[in-house]
Amino acid sequence: MRSAHPWLHREAVFYLFALPFAALTLLFGLWPIALGIEVSFADSTSALATVPNFVGWANYAAVLGDPSFLASLWRTLLYTALAVAANVGFALLYALLLDSPLIGRARTLAKLLVFLPVVTPDIAGYVVWRWLYDQSFGAVNAALALLGLPGFGGIASTSTALLAVLLAELWHHAGFYVVIFLANLAIVDSALLEAASIDGASAVQRLWYVVLPQLRPAITINVVYALIQFLKTFTVVVVMTKGGPNGLTNFVSYAAYRLFDEARYGEATAMATILFACVMIVALAAFFLAERGRE
Repeated sequence: MRSAHPWLHREAVFYLFALPFAALTLLFGLWPIALGIEVSFADSTSALATVPNFVGWANYAAVLGDPSFLASLWRTLLYTALAVAANVGFALLYALLLDSPLIGRARTLAKLLVFLPVVTPDIAGYVVWRWLYDQSFGAVNAALALLGLPGFGGIASTSTALLAVLLAELWHHAGFYVVIFLANLAIVDSALLEAASIDGASAVQRLWYVVLPQLRPAITINVVYALIQFLKTFTVVVVMTKGGPNGLTNFVSYAAYRLFDEARYGEATAMATILFACVMIVALAAFFLAERGRE
């Protein structure tokens, strides 16, 4: 006998599939965040105890009053702005190239080359980049020497360390953003492109007035994801620079990690909570501005 209310059956099936994922999100996502915020209000000596000694905003006052943290926060924001612009900009150009007839039969190889680093383990990839930048036997300086060009300071020089880290992260992450752009390029309205071409619009005009407006959702997704990704930059610093040289790559995530390693749990989680708040504010602001631009 058919149910009188088939929508009830569909709703039950939806919750049957959704509830396990919701439970996992609560258990491994929201609950650790809540515990971390709780620890940030506790004294470090008792932060991990069953009944911690709460000290109010003291840990936040200590962190915000530390000039090294403020400098680390500024470096994190600067690096994030550079990394987002570089990754999203490169991914957009690369996706447009892959979508054009210019690349021809090499399209499949080009897709593989840009996406393979995404599935490469972080640590393995960054270890290789550290070897490439080595001042004694690194392949980067060896190639520059063969070409008669000046050496590259890599992660050993304060003038190039940020660029060196940025290039390593670009190699590792850009392919993900390329895939999102390619997926959206596949659904661009070809009729609009054809109409613009008939009306005499140049290739640049078709790109600017037809293609890019239809890529706005993809640009928004990539920018928001990249903001979250690079505000939390950590693994590349641990593997390649340890915050150096001269603290130039000592971003907030790594600074909090070092405090935690020193058993300064309250201050470390306070720093991590401040970073979490920054990530949420920046990501929501970027999404809100993008949505307003669509109206």
